[in-house]
Amino acid sequence: MRRAAVLVLVLLARAPSLLAEGAVGGYFSLDFLRGQSAAFAPHGSVENLQAGLILSGTWSTRLGYALEVRSKENMRFEVEQAWAGFAWSDALQVKLGIFLVPFGRFNAANRPFETPLVRTPVPIAAAFPASWRELGAMAEGKTGFLRYSAWIGNGLAEGPDFASGQQFSDNNRNKAWGGRLGLMLDESFEIGGSYFSGKADASDERALTKMGADAVWTNGALRLTAEYVKSEIANPEPVAAGKAEGWFVLGSYDLGSVNAVVSYQKLSYTDGFHGPGFAGPAGPGLGISDERRAWTVGLTAALSAGFVLKAEYDFNKEPRLELKNDVFRAQVAARF
Repeated sequence: MRRAAVLVLVLLARAPSLLAEGAVGGYFSLDFLRGQSAAFAPHGSVENLQAGLILSGTWSTRLGYALEVRSKENMRFEVEQAWAGFAWSDALQVKLGIFLVPFGRFNAANRPFETPLVRTPVPIAAAFPASWRELGAMAEGKTGFLRYSAWIGNGLAEGPDFASGQQFSDNNRNKAWGGRLGLMLDESFEIGGSYFSGKADASDERALTKMGADAVWTNGALRLTAEYVKSEIANPEPVAAGKAEGWFVLGSYDLGSVNAVVSYQKLSYTDGFHGPGFAGPAGPGLGISDERRAWTVGLTAALSAGFVLKAEYDFNKEPRLELKNDVFRAQVAARF
């Protein structure tokens, strides 16, 4: 994180020239939740205030930059992006610094104004940290029907679950790598595959891998998005590898100033070594066993330029169990 701070200071030191050649923008959102008796906020709650500020632009025709800070839990602000880039052409662009990991589609476009959902899809929330970022180098580009991203960096550390482990300095000698390859089958249909490989523990013994697939199809007012992700971590013998696997499909239909949204999500997660109470190799956790199914229906309304109101109802299901944890969610999101 020290190197990230240095990069931020360099960008801020050049603020006068950056502002002349770039753009400053921001966003914020606020949620309201009201759930059933076994859900979060059964009596209703206003929470999850998010805010962000983005500075981006170019130093020259080939040199560019981006600096973004975003609020996390308890209104703690962290660097979301801080990179400098060089563009040889559309086919090759290089970024150095902190960047959102190009795994699938959701992670790189998860800000409140970029997704029609209030809640992060269940399989995505379980597969990797929210706003998964990396400190390292990334190459990306497009040519013809091909889109690609490839990166190398510190990777993720071992934690109680796959949603933990975000770090900005390496906890071992291994360098993680990954990327995404996308194919534009036509102007309205793209498919992609993603991969990540690294070692999560301090002794370089626990292999951590992630595989993903995604697709987006647009036909007039209808847009369909689907994403699959599988995370796996090696565990000490005789414990089987920990595995989380799931997918979601999201459909939206444009009704003018209102979008109708429906989503189905599925997750299967088993891990006998990690989970609550995990404290490293000498302190295994209680394990994880999670099977989830969820339906979401909702509406997204653009009240004015840059101002969006979302409302959704999450039907949470689990095989062979009767749950009373459905949740109504509403969100006000603005971009400026």
